[in-house]
Amino acid sequence: MKQILNSIKPPQSRRMRLLLLALGALLTGVTLVYPELGFISWISLIPSIIAIIGICEDESVKKRGLYGYGFFFFYCYFFVNFHWFVNLYPLDFIDGMTKGSALAVVIVAWFGLSALQAISAGLVFLLFAAVVRGERAKRYPIVSAALFSALWAILEWSQTLGWVGVPWARLSISQTFWLVEAQTVSLFGSCFLSFLIVFVNALAAYAILRADKRRLLALLSAGVFLLNTVLGSIIWLGYNEGENRTIMAAVQGNISSQEKWNSSLTRKTLSAYEEGTRAAALAGASIVVWPESALPYNLDGNGYINSFAAEVAKENEVTLLVGAFTSDEEENEYNSIIVFTPNGERFETIYSKRHLVPFGEFVPMRGLISVLIPPLTELSMLSEDLSEGESANIFTLEEGNVGSLICFDSIYDELARDSTRSGAQVLAISTNDSWFLDSAALDMHYAQAKLRAIENGRYVVRSANTGLSGVISPRGETVAETAPLEYGVVVSNVYLRDSHTLYTYVGNIFVYLCMAGVFAWIVSDRILKKKRG
Repeated sequence: MKQILNSIKPPQSRRMRLLLLALGALLTGVTLVYPELGFISWISLIPSIIAIIGICEDESVKKRGLYGYGFFFFYCYFFVNFHWFVNLYPLDFIDGMTKGSALAVVIVAWFGLSALQAISAGLVFLLFAAVVRGERAKRYPIVSAALFSALWAILEWSQTLGWVGVPWARLSISQTFWLVEAQTVSLFGSCFLSFLIVFVNALAAYAILRADKRRLLALLSAGVFLLNTVLGSIIWLGYNEGENRTIMAAVQGNISSQEKWNSSLTRKTLSAYEEGTRAAALAGASIVVWPESALPYNLDGNGYINSFAAEVAKENEVTLLVGAFTSDEEENEYNSIIVFTPNGERFETIYSKRHLVPFGEFVPMRGLISVLIPPLTELSMLSEDLSEGESANIFTLEEGNVGSLICFDSIYDELARDSTRSGAQVLAISTNDSWFLDSAALDMHYAQAKLRAIENGRYVVRSANTGLSGVISPRGETVAETAPLEYGVVVSNVYLRDSHTLYTYVGNIFVYLCMAGVFAWIVSDRILKKKRG
């Protein structure tokens, strides 16, 4: 075995480099789609990192080549994670969408979004080359491994910036089945756990390549994994529910997007949520959550629908969180959650979605897109672009403080943290995942809700139009869940918590430390080179 390890060198041929990059990227991507295989992610990147080390240390590979390799690696990784776009075909929930246009949209979405994410991600290879090309880096492989892991964490964080960034494929999602390993996101967030996963892989890769420090690097790689397990176990075992308990419910009406927007099926929609709320109330629920745009109407301009929701809340003596639309004095329209109290009154506080879905709720660069890819402008079911909400707007109810998130909001960790810091004792997610049918996207989106629960130490009650709906504990456990594409009501005890996790207090400070570390290394390396030169 020792002779075999000693014979392993970073590949020099372009073909072998691409093969190893693809192998690690595809295998790791699969662990996010199927978190049951999440334990593999602690070793799956080793082939790719062996290739990356060789590529980035090879000074004959210029910037264009470095970026090309980086783009290829991350494209393979994102390609796996966005494969579920094929399940959207033929997009028959959009009126007037032809099969040809639907095929074009699916291809552009799958291939295009993967490429869009890889464009910025490819810069990681350029930055890593700037870090490892030098004698000092070769003397300290532990530092090199840490810096590559830091760059990965920075990349994941950067995907929360602007409409182009989509933090859908964070490595930490791979641990949402192995929940003990996921507990450390409550310390420094999801990017921290991703850092640890990459660090374990990078140390193992260097252990294979560096015979002189193999034992140290291998022990450190195993030690980091063990440390995460120990910390996760301590957090898991130290969990305390508290005493402030209530019963909450999520109604899954199983009304698809196509049906929801069909005015001839309005009665079916109203009946589904009315019956679901009645069932929840009979089971003891005091707060009932409906999905995103469960009532696809502007409740500021539709007295009948507004009265219907108020009457359902009053008849069942529950507090009702209703997904619908609202508008302001300037005629801006919002995707909102409106609360109706048990006495039938509409709550003054309204939560409006803070991170809208590109091409679903607004069309970025509409003029350009309408010329280049017209079918993309047809994806939205709305005639006008929506406006973003600007505040967490916590609902201060008799039972406690509820913070809302709507669909796309839930994949942005800072939004859930902001709601928690603003006083939310429980988080309610209203979403419309009917676009995903029963594809892997359902589970991947649900896994994001698990991370939000662990990060902030909050119960999460998630209501989806066609699934998955469920109640998630602060440890990321699914307490109750409905099946996809079925009508259902989930009811559970929920503890409203006041304590904050370390992550809720400090946020993504770990990412900022990563930025400082990378910057400090590059600057100090250049200073030392100048002194020697």
